[in-house]
Amino acid sequence: MSTGNFKQDIYEQLARVAKAIGHANRLELLEFVSQGPRGVDELAAMTKLSVANASKHLQELRQAGLVRARKEGVRVYYEVAGPDVVDLLGALATVAESRVAEVAQLLRTYVTARDDLEPVPARELLKRAKQGLVTVLDVRPPEEYAAGHVPGAINLTLETLSGHLRRLPRGREVVAYCRGPYCLLSVDAVALLREKGYQARRLEDGFPEWKAAGLPVEA
Repeated sequence: MSTGNFKQDIYEQLARVAKAIGHANRLELLEFVSQGPRGVDELAAMTKLSVANASKHLQELRQAGLVRARKEGVRVYYEVAGPDVVDLLGALATVAESRVAEVAQLLRTYVTARDDLEPVPARELLKRAKQGLVTVLDVRPPEEYAAGHVPGAINLTLETLSGHLRRLPRGREVVAYCRGPYCLLSVDAVALLREKGYQARRLEDGFPEWKAAGLPVEA
């Protein structure tokens, strides 16, 4: 409801968005729906929430305009509302990584301690992939790959990677990516590939950030 005070009214609406992303479960749900449309029961299983709790969080995100929903029969599917939402999450991460010591420590413990090589920026990967200099590896689940992926990327999940190394040419660098900057699937994939003698690095971010940047996508 309007108070008649423009600045106060604007900040109230901005606070609605801030409140919507002010919960760890909702941030994780946004990461998952950024990969492609997902049903409530599926999202509940992925986040280890009850269906009722996941649905409640998704409704809060929807009311803040951060996700949209569509119905197919009795099932409701959610997806991220647009690339600007991915940009918002990226801005949040940038501030937290530079201002919150605990975030920096977590990154050192879980990421840089296991992979201290500089990740590959998205536009550099696009250029090198077009030149045939790298093999692009998508380690997300097949349904997320099917919803959209980096052009030419090979889809091998972390669980199947060891048994399908023959699909990755020897002598060419492999660049792996997954759901986003805090998805450890690509970190684990790069570690495995290096153990097997491959030259491997991670993409700087993940598929949602690639798509939000307006880079080409295959589906």
